[in-house]
Order: sequence, then C-alpha cells, then structure tokens
Amino acid sequence: MITSKQNALIKEIRSLADKKFRDRLNLFVVEGIKPVNEAVGLSMPVKVIICTEKAVQSLCVAGVDVQVVTDEVFKSVSEEVSPQGALAVVEKPQTPVQAPKGSCLLLDGVSDPANVGAIIRTAAASGYNDVYLTETCADAYSQKAVRTSMSGIFHVRVMRGKIQDLLACIDLPICVADMNGENVFEYSAKTDVCLVIGNEGHGVSEEIKKIANFTVKIPMENGMESLNAGVSAGILMYNLKNRKQK
Repeated sequence: MITSKQNALIKEIRSLADKKFRDRLNLFVVEGIKPVNEAVGLSMPVKVIICTEKAVQSLCVAGVDVQVVTDEVFKSVSEEVSPQGALAVVEKPQTPVQAPKGSCLLLDGVSDPANVGAIIRTAAASGYNDVYLTETCADAYSQKAVRTSMSGIFHVRVMRGKIQDLLACIDLPICVADMNGENVFEYSAKTDVCLVIGNEGHGVSEEIKKIANFTVKIPMENGMESLNAGVSAGILMYNLKNRKQK
C-alpha cells in the first residue's frame, strides 16, 4: 500500500493536473469507479490504477496494474469534492489531424473545460465522432473536461491544431453557429457538415466566419440572447443530423 504523498507515482499523477505535463508524459487522468471500469472494459491503454481499499472491491481491473493507497494519499491526487477512491492513468491517443468520417465538430476557442467535456459527451451520443479543437480551446484531456465528458472522450477522435491546419483537413461544408444565421429548425443540411461552436464570450472567429458555407442560429424568446456553449452545441448537433436530407 502506498502511504506517502511524496511517492514518485503519486507525484507524477499530481503533475498531470498541468497540461504541460499531460503533453510531455502523454498521459491523462480518469477518475471515478464507473469511468475507470469503462476505460478498462474498452481496452484503453491504462498505465496504472490507484484506489483505496474500499474502492478496489468495485473495480473490474483484471490484467491492469493496481496500486492501493490510503484515503489521505488518494485525496491528494483527486479533484473531486467527494472522491470515490478510484483513478486511472491512461495514455493519450495520438491522433493526427485527418479528414472526418461523417459530420464533425470544430470547437473554435471554447475556453471552459466543462463546456469542452459536455460537448464531447453529446458528440459521442449523437454520432459526431470527430471533434477538432483550435489551439485556443481548453484541453479535452484535463480532469474537468474528461469528467464532464462522462466517458465520451473514449468514443470520439479528438484532434487539436492551428485553425488553418484543421480547415485544410475538413472536407465538408462549414456550418457556423451564430445569432445572425438562419433558424436551425428550418434549415436542412444536404450533406454531412462541420458544425463550428465558438468561444463563450466572443463567438466564432472572423477567420472561420469568412469561409463558412452556412450560418445557423437557435431562436430565443423572452429577451434571451445566448445559451451555454454545451447546450447550444447539443441542440444544433441533433437538429442538423435529424434534418439532414436523405
């Protein structure tokens, strides 16, 4: 049992709270009994699992390195308010920027990791299996984004890069979400599209607006001017897919 917060493995896991170390070590953290079990069940490249004596009984981790730690040691690496006592360190997928295999998402400067995670969750649920992030987006592999994705991060291809490089690979019509666009409930896509969701405060960048093929909006009542980025993305993803012309 690991009893020291200064243990080398524990220190490495704490370092993964910083994107710099996630990138350098090519690792990210998955926390919670259900997500850890899902990571193992999906044969994700799990490097190690740490857990408390109580939590180990709820894990299905045959063939995976499991390190039992004290409650205090676990709390030192957890970002949860009420930790479940289970955490996996997983290798990050190395996915080069490439063309999508159907309708996709481009997140342009979405800065809140909770929004990034929520959007990835809905993308996985609605079949948008390719998610592109510009360099100004929050990291999809931060613990907050991974937690909010509710294991969605295991099911989509996440690709990050410069706007120009991403656009060069996306061979689909660009559909921008903007309040000056066409009512999305009256718009029917003729093909798969790349839906662009912009920054929470500033929207989609002018660089992408200039090359957009379509612009859509969610109509609002009672003086409301905007929705949370994750909520907006969910409404748009499902509506564009359901109204796609056969």
